[in-house]
Amino acid sequence: MSRTLEQYQAVIEKCRDIFIKKTKDYGTSWRVLRPVSIADQVFIKAQRIRTIQELKQQKVEDDIAGEFRAIINYGIIALIQMGLPADNPYADLPVAEADRLYREKAAFVQEVMESKNHDYGEAWRDLSRESFTDLILTKLLRIKQILRNNGQTLISEGIDANYVDIVNYAVFALVLLDEK
Repeated sequence: MSRTLEQYQAVIEKCRDIFIKKTKDYGTSWRVLRPVSIADQVFIKAQRIRTIQELKQQKVEDDIAGEFRAIINYGIIALIQMGLPADNPYADLPVAEADRLYREKAAFVQEVMESKNHDYGEAWRDLSRESFTDLILTKLLRIKQILRNNGQTLISEGIDANYVDIVNYAVFALVLLDEK
């Protein structure tokens, strides 16, 4: 587990670095994104990965690892957005505040990973990269259905739990890509 934790934290730190640099470049323009728009952004990234996996070729240089990193960052952005008031989506957050919120959500996602990893015995290491993409797409379709249900579920986990899983699947995919 210590190796997994080191690999996991290295992936998250690289994603956080990208997030901070983009925040310095663009501010927190992502604050204007509504829940369905964030889900669509993640969907675009996951669908591109799936298409490249199926066709075994790509025409745009951006690599699959970059798309998984974007999925992680959009997933954490979704979790941050869920905790912020929606009354002023045009209000820019200071970089330090955006970083604090990112670290807070990433730490929570890691806690969930550690608990699940304990119970599942690192089963994710035996999954194919294609499975991670499919699982991410499945979680996105669930999120979109929950949004159509006005955020309500009868028995299932909510939007936040699905984003936590999406982030963790993308981290695992990157860990396996790095080990390849």
